[in-house]
Amino acid sequence: MTPVLELRDVTFRRNGKQIINGISLTVQAGEHWALLGPNGAGKSTLLGFCAAVTFPTTGAVSILGSQMGHTDLAALRRSIGHVNPRHRLQYSLTVREVVLTGITATIDLPTRWTPSPAESERAAAMIAAVGMTRKTDDVWPTLSQGERGRALIARALVSEPDLLLLDEPTTGLDVAAREQLLETIDTLDRTHPDVASILVTHHLEELPTTTTHALLIADGRTVASGPARETISTDNVTTAFAHPIAVGYDESRWTARAKANAIDV
Repeated sequence: MTPVLELRDVTFRRNGKQIINGISLTVQAGEHWALLGPNGAGKSTLLGFCAAVTFPTTGAVSILGSQMGHTDLAALRRSIGHVNPRHRLQYSLTVREVVLTGITATIDLPTRWTPSPAESERAAAMIAAVGMTRKTDDVWPTLSQGERGRALIARALVSEPDLLLLDEPTTGLDVAAREQLLETIDTLDRTHPDVASILVTHHLEELPTTTTHALLIADGRTVASGPARETISTDNVTTAFAHPIAVGYDESRWTARAKANAIDV
């Protein structure tokens, strides 16, 4: 089976500084990966490879069997859905219009463009899938941060991608909105079972219950990679964050706290 995504020994240097140093990752259809690490670990750079927007200095990136540098990137990116909570709009679009921009791969709706009946139907289906039907005609500035997050998931899915990237999707949410958004992400395992996903965060509490695998990085290097239950461990998280962290797991959710003896009183 051809992997949805494959990074092979990728490196990245910027202004003489090594940002990524020899990381490999293989993601299969239906797998849900967590990309974990402290601030400055290289998560955003690595996600740029996965989104086909950043080229590695060395190594290779293949998405759906097409290698970056040897394929049409614009066509490749249409197979990738990207959820960024810092999504910026120039105009006050409705939820429906925001979702439709996922088809055109633009920030705003192109002038003189009208969605086909099939595209309109697909947008409505995605809005319903994230529980936003009653908000379809609400404009972006009136939405809560959590509602915006769910709308952006619908926007990412409307183009029927094979790979979904979630870049710290719960940023700025209170605990109730965070849980609602995570519930939405968890439903994708049922509504879009073949879609692979990568969720970036540095908070274990923000991992969906459907997380199947994890890649922990620090200082641009792999700390651990593999099935989530084995990889997201006290030892690995402590190593990645360079601080004694006790990791808990209960009812398919993770927790993290400083070990009791981590701070001398």
